[in-house]
This record gives sequence, C-alpha cells and structure tokens, in this order.
Amino acid sequence: MKYRLLGNSGLRVSEISLGTMTFGTEWGWGGDKEESKKMFDAYANAGGNFLDTANLYTNGTSEKFVGEFIKSDRDHFVLGTKYSLFDREGDLSFAGNNRKNLMRSVEGSLKRLQTDYIDLLWLHAWDDMVPNEEVMRGVDDLVSSGKVRYIGISDTPAWVVSRANTIAELRGWSQFVALQIEYSLIQRTPERDLTPMAKSRGLAVTPLAPLAGGALTGIYIRGEEGRVKEDSLRRNVRSTTITQKVVEVAEKLDASPAQVALRWTMQQEFTSIPIVGGRKVSQMEDSLGSADLVIPDELMAELNAVSEIELGFPHDFLQQDTVKNVLFAGQKDKIIR
Repeated sequence: MKYRLLGNSGLRVSEISLGTMTFGTEWGWGGDKEESKKMFDAYANAGGNFLDTANLYTNGTSEKFVGEFIKSDRDHFVLGTKYSLFDREGDLSFAGNNRKNLMRSVEGSLKRLQTDYIDLLWLHAWDDMVPNEEVMRGVDDLVSSGKVRYIGISDTPAWVVSRANTIAELRGWSQFVALQIEYSLIQRTPERDLTPMAKSRGLAVTPLAPLAGGALTGIYIRGEEGRVKEDSLRRNVRSTTITQKVVEVAEKLDASPAQVALRWTMQQEFTSIPIVGGRKVSQMEDSLGSADLVIPDELMAELNAVSEIELGFPHDFLQQDTVKNVLFAGQKDKIIR
C-alpha cells in the first residue's frame, strides 16, 4: 500500500480507503461482527489506515464495530465519519446540515467510536437549507475544539463546495480538504463539474461505489445474482458494454475485473482514493490487489473510450473548433501554457 496526502492538507492516508457501510447486518446485506473484523484485518494488514463510516451506517453498528476494532491503536488510523443523515426518524432536530444537528451528531459518533476525536468529519449530503457560513463556522469550531482534525464534503453540487471553501478561506476558517462522490467507469457524470472543481481547488476525491454496486466485477454478465436492479444506471446495455471491456482488460493484465475498475479510478489526473467495501473478506482481499496493478496508457484509453459521456453545455460548446478559433483568433496552438 502506498500513501497520499489528503488534498491540500498534510494528512497522510493510504491510497485505498476502507468503506464500512457493510459492517453490521441491520440493513439485511452486511457482514456480522466476525466477518467485519476479518475484512478490517485484511485491510489493516495490507497497510491501509484510512477508514470511512457514518452515523447512520447499519443504524450505528458500523461506528461501534470500527471504534472497537481500532481502540488498541487509535492514533495509527485516520478515522472518517459523517453527519447530516438522521439518527431519529421523524425528528427534525436529529437530521440536516444545521449547527444544532452537527454538534449533536458528532457527540453521538464520538461515543459510538469510543474516541475523543475524529480525524476527518464529512458533511454527508447537502440539504439546501443551511447557509454556507453556518456550516463552515460550525465545523471550524469543532476543529478549534480538537474534536475534529479535518473536514470533507460528500454528495454536494460543485458550486456549493467551491463557495463554502471560498468563504472559509476569506474568513480564516477550516476548509474542506476532500470530496466524496459516486464515481466509476459507469458513473462518470462528476467529470462535468465536480472533479474539475476538486482538481482546481486541490481537494482529494474519494470515489464511493467505484465498482458500481458490484456491476463492474462482472457478476451480471456471468449470470450471478446481486442487489442491483435491471435497467438501472448500473445494469443496462451501456453498463454491460463497459463491464465487458473491463473483463477484457483484466484478462490481458492477469487481474480481476474489480482490480481494473478500482485502478482506473486511482489513475486519474486528480488525487483519487477509492473507497472499497464488501460483505466478505474474499471481496476485500480481491479489491486490495488493485494497489499492485498499473493499467498501461493504451488500455486506459480503451476504458475511457467505452465509458465516455457527453459533458454537455458549456463544456462541449467550448471544445468546438469554431469557438476556439474566435476565442484565440486562430492562434491557440501558438500559446504555451
């Protein structure tokens, strides 16, 4: 396992993050405590130190398991958890981005995790009702108090993230250092605005669902059962074509399809640290093999081509030769950047 700096921070994290949404059986498809510990040990023994959980995952069991697993060597691990999603259904005081829920949720996570600080606190999803200033001042207070070390943001429009960090920069508050988004060969729409924003502002990206819910492992083209419904984004004609290419590349590299799909996210132009999870230790061990893989440029080009998306306006518009001509008076090729 190699390590990366998390965005513009000096925080050192492993190049693969362990997703623990499957730690616990409360949601009907996770691993029990014994299997969760096996997955954790496989990850830690491979050199992984970057953990991802959330207050709501398996109704709090994920945080409890993670807290117990790292308790004997807490400071070694970079522990990330999230706030925003409800802890009590039907109660507005137990959900959202607001300062009240932020402080309440963090206290609850600290208890479940059996720790007195969180290395990376994520805003889980933007609720569109709280001012940027309230969020950024609130998380900055938590950093100042020592209960949180760094902050990140997930499932939020690019313009909101950029505006929030600009406000924080101007006021001397803590800024988001990482962005968590769904990103994979099947889901490349973040390339329209989110990943360019992250690259521009120096945010690390932690792709969630880099295997597209297991679709990119090839289970559906092999006729196996899974949790993804047919005709969804992850299981349709396009996703099947992409998966077939992933399988083809994997055979050429003597790797598994999961390793190829994960490695593709890791070889992007921006800092990309995929989140890997699973229901059993064999899946975790397979995913970790992506750390030893390198996809040659020509095969990366094939994967990019089969999964290419339309970027839409204004991106496609600005790439037209006629537009470039009028912008640069026909002399763009003479400009050295």
